[in-house]
Amino acid sequence: MHGTPTSTLPDVMQRCEHCGVRHQAVCGAMDDVQVRKLAQIAHRKKVPAGQTIISDEEPVDFFANVISGAIKLTKTLPDGRQQIVGLLFAPDFLGRAYSKNNPYTAEAATDVEICTFPHAAFERLVGEYPGLQQRLFQHTLDELDAARDWMLLLGRKTAEEKVASFLYMLARRSLLTGCVHKANPGAAAFELPLTRSDIADYLGLTIETVSRQLTRLKTSNVVKLSTNRLIMVPDLDRLAQAAGQDSHRH
Repeated sequence: MHGTPTSTLPDVMQRCEHCGVRHQAVCGAMDDVQVRKLAQIAHRKKVPAGQTIISDEEPVDFFANVISGAIKLTKTLPDGRQQIVGLLFAPDFLGRAYSKNNPYTAEAATDVEICTFPHAAFERLVGEYPGLQQRLFQHTLDELDAARDWMLLLGRKTAEEKVASFLYMLARRSLLTGCVHKANPGAAAFELPLTRSDIADYLGLTIETVSRQLTRLKTSNVVKLSTNRLIMVPDLDRLAQAAGQDSHRH
């Protein structure tokens, strides 16, 4: 998957300097000299929607920063069924350092661009640079917090709160890497990265329930559906309230 980089180092460094997620991704913990060493092993990769990036329980070959797009993480049950267990967006980190096998299957939910780093070479850099190691540790803690939040959502929230929470999470992530509208910083717009079927799977609901709750949120003007995938949120506070969450979190 990672292959051999064909670009020259100056080309790669130029991409690093103009990378929209550099300062938010794990490499944001590194100075210019350290980023130059990371660039020597980095390789940009575009992955079309629907393609598997890594497979569950297979040996770890590489790690990656998500540059754009959305990746869904799934686990396979003994009977062959799959369950979506997480989503990754820019500037998330794909992979588990110091793990021999991938803990999940990662599939491009949309067209995705990632910046990959070979397994062994990346782990050597982690050993050299405490700042990078600390950033990876923080990433792991953030994953743990997200998992606990999702346990609460799946276990205690109503169907409307689940769908609203999902949309609120996407809205917050869109603001993290996008441009906040100066005229209305409390608004957001984004495209749904999952199909209705995948959303239902992720939230533990039926497709009909997801569609019904989306319609309810639209009717109450909490969200606007411009197309089947484009969602506009006029007021993030109202969406947070519908999700049963504190609006100050965004």
